[in-house]
Amino acid sequence: MIIERKLRSDVLSHLRLFPAVALIGPRQVGKTTLARDLSADLPGTIRYFDLERREDQERIQADPGYFLEQFKDDLIILDEVQRMPELFPELRSLIDRDRRPGRFLLLGSASPLLLHSSSETLAGRISYLSLEPIHWTELSEDLHPLSLWWRGGFPDSFLAKKDAESWLWRREFVRTYAERDLALLGLQTNILKLRTFLRMLAVNHGQLWNAESLGRSLGVSGNQIKRYLLFLESSFFTRTLPAYSANLGKRLVKSPKVYLRDSGLLHSLLGISNPNDLPVHPIVGASWEGFVIQQILQFLPQDIEATFYRTSNGAECDLVLSRGNTVLVCIEVKLGNRPHLSRGFHQARKDLGEPNTLIITSASESYYLKDKVAIRSFPNCFQQLEEWIC
Repeated sequence: MIIERKLRSDVLSHLRLFPAVALIGPRQVGKTTLARDLSADLPGTIRYFDLERREDQERIQADPGYFLEQFKDDLIILDEVQRMPELFPELRSLIDRDRRPGRFLLLGSASPLLLHSSSETLAGRISYLSLEPIHWTELSEDLHPLSLWWRGGFPDSFLAKKDAESWLWRREFVRTYAERDLALLGLQTNILKLRTFLRMLAVNHGQLWNAESLGRSLGVSGNQIKRYLLFLESSFFTRTLPAYSANLGKRLVKSPKVYLRDSGLLHSLLGISNPNDLPVHPIVGASWEGFVIQQILQFLPQDIEATFYRTSNGAECDLVLSRGNTVLVCIEVKLGNRPHLSRGFHQARKDLGEPNTLIITSASESYYLKDKVAIRSFPNCFQQLEEWIC
């Protein structure tokens, strides 16, 4: 199966405007494949250098400016660029001498080091784009969404021939991520504690964040837990969803929720090796909620703010989408075909001014429960969101 990534057109358009474009995202998400696929739509020659290969590192390290200047008429792709932060001042100098668009395409895991170095030295010269795991709208309509939910959106996992192969790939990805990748990004810590922390995050997927409580369970300080989360967030492993905070005269919950971004990796960390075991697992509702929220957030325009709503009195909404101070859509995610809406949800909707409301199920028909309250299955929710927001 060939998957046409929707971000491809954005990469091309940004390369026509900016001297440098940074395509960042988790490892194995398809950044290199996407970059190599651009040759058909770009004039001239593409030069590709992988900075994890010793040969490419040594060729560039001796005199980066001189080496890269030899290919000034070509698009230069630097993969895993966070491995050589010393390149950024050289790139700035090369760009300032020739500000033609489309000179450099930088690929890398989104580490604090990468973002800090490039934002300091390439401000005004670079554009950032994030490639995330496969989105439902990138797939053919004959597929069932449950396969994407179960396997997650990393290409090698989703496209595996058998569920067992997908499971094996995800298990090894998590192991390598904990043992190698986070260290390369700058996180130096006890591997056993980090593995335990990842499993704790999986068990608490979609719950309110409490660093002190997790720290006590792990035997480390709350500050160390916050540091772990910073690296996991920066490398696209987790997503922090903030609480809605407008002054409504209500006692609002202030703690954020933390989700694992990829549902397949979540299932791997929880030891769910067979898709038939997922429907009866205690995490199934939270897993479905996190999967749908991640898919929605990947779909939204950049000017949309996403939060969740919860008061101390039990009024609650899974996802609130706002533009500026205006609440556009209130979303509730349900697993099943017959959504039952709680009194707390109705109160949350009232508190928010009764905006357009979307109830997303796994497989229900499309209909309106009442004015401005739409019931949509997951595959059909994006059309409704586009109508209300995009």
